[in-house]
Amino acid sequence: MSNRRAHVGKLGEDIAAEFVGSLGWVVLERNWRDRYGELDLIAVDPQDRAGPTLVVVEVKTRASRTFDDAVMAVTPDKLARMRRLARTWLTGQERRWHQIRFDVISVQLDGFTPDDAAAVRVRHHRGVHE
Repeated sequence: MSNRRAHVGKLGEDIAAEFVGSLGWVVLERNWRDRYGELDLIAVDPQDRAGPTLVVVEVKTRASRTFDDAVMAVTPDKLARMRRLARTWLTGQERRWHQIRFDVISVQLDGFTPDDAAAVRVRHHRGVHE
């Protein structure tokens, strides 16, 4: 992976973690991995109408205009993989959740100056499913 790509991805995940924190969420895990893949963010939305909700977040970051919204890169296969990984993560937890939601946060950075915080655009897609 190129240094620029890794830098852009890290920036996007940092921005997404700050974003969910600003919503009052608590981030439980960042970049949780097993041999089958990675979950970008696992967080708790304490203010969901149904009560505290576990939210598995896929972060998609772009520093180009390949897609109008980076969420378009989240395929049904990716969502299925997220579900499988979430089940694996849940088996190692003591706490049980009544509600689990899958969200996507797309982060659009400026292609020329990705570190420019003023140019960042964040979109939050709640309850994404196939």
